[in-house]
Amino acid sequence: MKYIYETHMHTKEASACSGTEAREFIKYMSELGYSGIIITDHFFNGNSCVPKDLPWEKRVEMYCSGYEHALEEAQKTGSDLTVMFGIEYNFHGDEFLLYGVDKKWLLDNPDILEKDRYEVCKSVHDYGGIMIQAHPYRERGYLSEINLTPSVCDGVEAYNACNLDYQNSLGYQYAVQKGFRMSAGSDIHNPGQPDMGGMCFDHKIKSISEYINAFMNNEGIPVFMRDISVNREFKEVSGNKDFTVPTQGPTLEVIWH
Repeated sequence: MKYIYETHMHTKEASACSGTEAREFIKYMSELGYSGIIITDHFFNGNSCVPKDLPWEKRVEMYCSGYEHALEEAQKTGSDLTVMFGIEYNFHGDEFLLYGVDKKWLLDNPDILEKDRYEVCKSVHDYGGIMIQAHPYRERGYLSEINLTPSVCDGVEAYNACNLDYQNSLGYQYAVQKGFRMSAGSDIHNPGQPDMGGMCFDHKIKSISEYINAFMNNEGIPVFMRDISVNREFKEVSGNKDFTVPTQGPTLEVIWH
């Protein structure tokens, strides 16, 4: 049996770009065939809807509410969906998915926004977490460059369902060249998104620590689902040339750190 886990998603509670409350995702993601989800709302240095003028503790409470509401809904409805906590953390347009940190880590690190990539990475690792670079070759109108920092990566999101194919393939090749573990995710903000992604395991994952251990042991397989209106089958990213063989190079400057 295969178990699929969403690794990248946003809720209305903390991400300004999402219009969907966390509770609404539980039934929806289960019906799409997911066994679990990791809520990764944009942090305060990204597209967050948490007010900046509040005390740190209040900001953290609001930020974590999406995850907490999703967890409450799963427990209330008796859903088998495993709900886990993560963070999408922005530096200079380069965003990382942090897994293994939690509300306590945030409360204990009120100066985290003052730290650079290397300092954040050390803090995450010291807490037992990992950092995955999300959509490393993403190009958008609000981005002026592509920033790559291999030394702070525990893996790369080689497939992001909201990226253009060539951007995913560039990320895939980056992971191959650097020998990185690969992840896949939907980056879903609202139900109805046509393409989806995730990580496939041959056993059930019950916590974020189990997910980290399995991922670091290379047990997960990046998968995608294309056009959910006519297809509900997950396939391996590695078997699709559109996502693995670049048809063009990046149009933005690539800056290495």
